[in-house]
Amino acid sequence: MTVAQNRKPLTIEAARRDLSRRFKAAGIESPDLDARILVGAALGLDLTALVARPTATLSRDDATRLAAFADRRLAGEPIARLIGAKEFWGLRFKLSPDTLVPRPDTETVVAAALDFARTMSTNKSLRIADIGTGSGAILVALLSELSHANGVGTDIARVALVTAKQNAEALGVSDRAEFVLSDFFGTVSGRFDIIVSNPPYVRTGDIASLSKEVRDHDPHRALDGGVDGLAAYRTLCAQSPDHLEPGGALIVEVGHDQADDVGQLMQAAGLNVMRPFRCDLAGIPRVVEGRK
Repeated sequence: MTVAQNRKPLTIEAARRDLSRRFKAAGIESPDLDARILVGAALGLDLTALVARPTATLSRDDATRLAAFADRRLAGEPIARLIGAKEFWGLRFKLSPDTLVPRPDTETVVAAALDFARTMSTNKSLRIADIGTGSGAILVALLSELSHANGVGTDIARVALVTAKQNAEALGVSDRAEFVLSDFFGTVSGRFDIIVSNPPYVRTGDIASLSKEVRDHDPHRALDGGVDGLAAYRTLCAQSPDHLEPGGALIVEVGHDQADDVGQLMQAAGLNVMRPFRCDLAGIPRVVEGRK
């Protein structure tokens, strides 16, 4: 019997157990966590409140909202899309249909950029560009760590820029962040100490084989990297040297088998490629860095 079908008032704990069972049966990877998050979202309660009130009952409206969440999750919609937000670098980022869901792999870019920034003089105000900023996750995370930095985030999607600006405001860095509509560096002026990017890198022919959570819910223009997945890197690597300060760095996320190819593109553009490549938590080369 589902939440929507049960006519008796359900307790929070019973609703959570029911959802977890259904998610597990459907093969969802983290059924307990997903159930807990969705019950909290339906009732407007955080984890602490859920734990403190296991015997509290759901109202009819609560049960209706929870049933709708459950149906969407069972249909393959990611939790982050359901609740409209995702944690990244310990910060909560609002999402929109025009932004990717920030992923743990991308935190590797933030870590690499921070390591590079710490090699530079702290007497200088660092300037950062985030090309294809989406929700603003990379840029905002960096600004949250680097109080002496300011940055520009670019995107070709206006709605994404609105979302990124809202995140910068909510996370207290809006006075040091600017978001502009631009295709790569088209409307960007000046030079930067650090250029970061998580560009589209999925091969066009591989998009159909992605998980439905990604394929059906992430914006395709933020995924599609062209026939070989390297289209965006060709432009980034060709244009970035003209927008880097001497000694500056271009730091990008890459697909699981793209590090060598992207390194060659950076080298052809005159950048000094840092090796070994930085790996993500799974040991996959995830970040390529080239210095001017």
